[in-house]
Order: sequence, then structure tokens, then C-alpha cells
Amino acid sequence: DLMALLNLFSGGALSYVSVFSLGIMPYITSSIILQMLQAVVPSLHELAREGEVVQTKITQYSRYLTLALAILNSVGYLFLFKSFGISFNGAGAPEIIFDLMIVGTLTAGAMLIMWIGELITQRGIGNGMSLIIFANIIARLPSARLDSIQNSTDQMQGILMTVLIIAVILITIPGIVFIERGQRRIPVQYSKRVVGRKVMGGQSTYLPFKVNGSGVIPIIFASALLYLPAQIAAFFSDAGWLQAVANFCSAGWGNWILTFGLIVFFAYFYTSMIYHPQETADNLKNNGGFIPGVRPGGATVQYIKNVINRITLPGAMFLAAIAIIPSILYSFTGNTLIQLFGGTSVLIMVGVALDTMTKLESQLKMHNYDGFFK
Repeated sequence: DLMALLNLFSGGALSYVSVFSLGIMPYITSSIILQMLQAVVPSLHELAREGEVVQTKITQYSRYLTLALAILNSVGYLFLFKSFGISFNGAGAPEIIFDLMIVGTLTAGAMLIMWIGELITQRGIGNGMSLIIFANIIARLPSARLDSIQNSTDQMQGILMTVLIIAVILITIPGIVFIERGQRRIPVQYSKRVVGRKVMGGQSTYLPFKVNGSGVIPIIFASALLYLPAQIAAFFSDAGWLQAVANFCSAGWGNWILTFGLIVFFAYFYTSMIYHPQETADNLKNNGGFIPGVRPGGATVQYIKNVINRITLPGAMFLAAIAIIPSILYSFTGNTLIQLFGGTSVLIMVGVALDTMTKLESQLKMHNYDGFFK
């Protein structure tokens, strides 16, 4: 199950031991580490708030960390491939030469994907890494449908099961869109102020807080952490207890419990990185804004915190259900289409598609003062 998950994020490259076997996982893991460090290291937190020019330093740190993780993962995959009986030698050369070549090639592939993702983010539309994951998932859809039919003992039964799974996916998409677009709007009133000869303020607006403010990030982060035990176990294949821990984290009820807990944790963690109640309350106070019925200052900060905590829980539960239920169904049916295109894949595709559509619409509105929908 874990290898199938890693193969999903690499677009099927892992199963062919190709140049891009590592996919984007080293970059995602480095992003997790740096974001966690920003929450506990004050200097990094201040650095992240300085602006785009200073944030290039954090980007540079992420690149160096990605390189280190890519080398570590390449060595881990090398041991993993050899444990499967895959041989990398020939032409009379020492085995160490082939090992170094494989590690270097996999590392170069991971860094090339990181570079392409950053180029898409800087010069394209949307987040480059998310679009790469989106393309990897979509690329496997035709072969997954054929495998779902061919691997079934009865071809007609396989066709019916495939059609049923696709129908369930199509039915699930509107629910995902509903949650992704759901907002909790806090009304804000601005008091009137006289600035020179003009009267400023006196208008009403709102603060929008998304139900699923973290998007698909908690699922990706949880997946990245759950594959680490297997990565470590690949280095120590003789350690039985490490293999047992890796198997516990990779499949079965242990994987479901850990996935649920990690998704909820990262939903709250990432939401706390996005929303800053203290800064929001200070900005409202400085601009003469207030929430009706709530005193400015500490009461406003606490009110915003309570709202964020309440709306994050249903969003986190929704993400956890989307990620775990298909895994449970796969354990009973064994259908590969459920494994490859379960809730996590659909959620990532829908989330990336919505985000890209929003970015495109904002670009159209800036240039043409029009959008997709009239």
C-alpha cells in the first residue's frame, strides 16, 4: 500500500525505477520541516514575514534541504530495490559504481522536478508542485481503469465495478467542491472618520474564513510522514522491529488511525500558519474596524480564534474521511482503481483544479475585467 502511494505521487515512475522515481516527495518533506521550524524558531518566523525579497532565503534553505533529502531517499530506494531482488550491475564494473550512478540519477531527477515546479509557480498559473501532482494522477487514469477490469476474475463484474467506482467519484466531486468553497464570514463594521474634508469608513464588510483553509496540504503532509518509517526500514532490512513499525504505518488499521490523527493535526497546524488572529485584530483596530458585539483588542483575538478552531474541525474530519474510507474499501475489494483514485487523489485533483480556476479568473479580471462566469 505504501509503495502504491509513493508510486501515485511519482506518476507511476517508481514502479519503472525511472529517473523521476523520487517524484516531489523530497521537496514536500523539506517544506514540512521548514514550516514546522517556522512555528518553533522565532528567527525563521520573523524571516518569513519580511516579504518576498527576504523569503528567497527560506526558498534557498528549502532547496538545500531538498537536495539532502533526495540523496537520503535515493540511498533508501536503492536498498529497497535490492530487497525486491532488482539487480544493478553488469559490464564487469564494480557494484559501487552502479550504486553511485543510481543515487546521482535519482537525486538529479528530484531536483529537476523541483526546478520545473518552481518555474511553473513563478511564471505560470497556480502552484507548480500541486500541478505536477495533478498531472501525475491524471496520467495514470487510463491504465488504472484497464487494470481494474483485467484484474477481475469476471470481466463483466470488473466492468460494472469500474463503472460504479467512477460514478461514486463523480458524485463525490460536488461534495468536495461544497466543502472547499465553504466559508464562515465574520461581519465587520468600520466607524466613520473625518480625514481632512473627506469622511472615511462607515461601511460593512466581512472576514472570510474557509472551512477547509488548509486545502490538501494535511493529506500530503501526513502521507509524507507515514512513508518515512518504510524509508528508514529500507536501510536496516535485518531489523525485524523496524519492519514491523513500517508495516504498521503503511497498511491496516494502524495506518488508518495514524492517517486520521496526522490529518487532523496538520489541518490545525497549517491553519494556524495561515491565519493570525492577533494581526487581524490589530489591523481592524488600526483601521477603525470592529466586529459587532465584540470588544476590540483581546476579546476580538479570542473570538477569531474560537471561530477558526470550530470551523477547522469539520474540515479536518472531512479530509480524514476522504483519505481513509477508500483505503478501507480497498482492503475489502482489492480493486486497484480505488487504491489509485480514492478520496485523496480526487480531493487533490479537485482542489488543484479549483485553485487554478481561481487564479485564472483573477488574471482575467485584472486584464479584461471579466471572469469565467457572467
